[in-house]
Amino acid sequence: MIILPAIDIKDGNCVRLFKGDYSTVQKVAESPYIAAQRFADAGATWMHMVDLDGAKDAKLVNADLIADVAKSSGLSVEVGGGIRDMKAVEYYLSRGINRVILGSAAVKDPQFVVDAVKNYGDKIVVGIDAKDGMVRAEGWIDSSDINYIELAKRMEDVGVKTIVFTDIDQDGTLAGPNLKQLDDLVHQVSCNIIASGGVAVLKDIINLAELDVYGAICGKAIYSGNLDLKLALEMTRKI
Repeated sequence: MIILPAIDIKDGNCVRLFKGDYSTVQKVAESPYIAAQRFADAGATWMHMVDLDGAKDAKLVNADLIADVAKSSGLSVEVGGGIRDMKAVEYYLSRGINRVILGSAAVKDPQFVVDAVKNYGDKIVVGIDAKDGMVRAEGWIDSSDINYIELAKRMEDVGVKTIVFTDIDQDGTLAGPNLKQLDDLVHQVSCNIIASGGVAVLKDIINLAELDVYGAICGKAIYSGNLDLKLALEMTRKI
């Protein structure tokens, strides 16, 4: 299992939210460049980055900064937030980003996902964000009537290989990931599943590894000091 330390960008700052609520924004690092360097120094190989302004405004907002941070870090990077058309996908992939995450588009414009997968294969990741099992979109503001497993199956059918699943009620809470929903998802689709939301301590990493998920995104736990990234990375290499 890979660990992907996270950098969420809002107004150019490295921040965290509580349960995706933009009113709870909290700056957690001096700069995204410094945060990324710390991840690299700890031994990380991947990093997860999100343009929070982009997710809310449905367009690329912090893209130049994200691409520059990614390049300077030397890490493999996946990016989400505001990627609603092929031009946005091409922007990131042409600047060395390894994978782009399509979230709201999976709900609102499934044909775009089909076309993106056709053009870029496994560089296209779908982000499924759910509250009470039902998918949310547009920076988690818009609700839908689609169950997260149903959407995952649809994405699997069109060739998506990797899914980032976030339980919104766990995100930024340090209350532990939703192991039940993740376990159900792992057994319902063949896609690689990256768990997002709720990771707090080393035991959470162990629990996720036992579910056989492909990856785990860690944000607030690292910034708060609850989770030692270097130790977590060393442990996953032994499992």
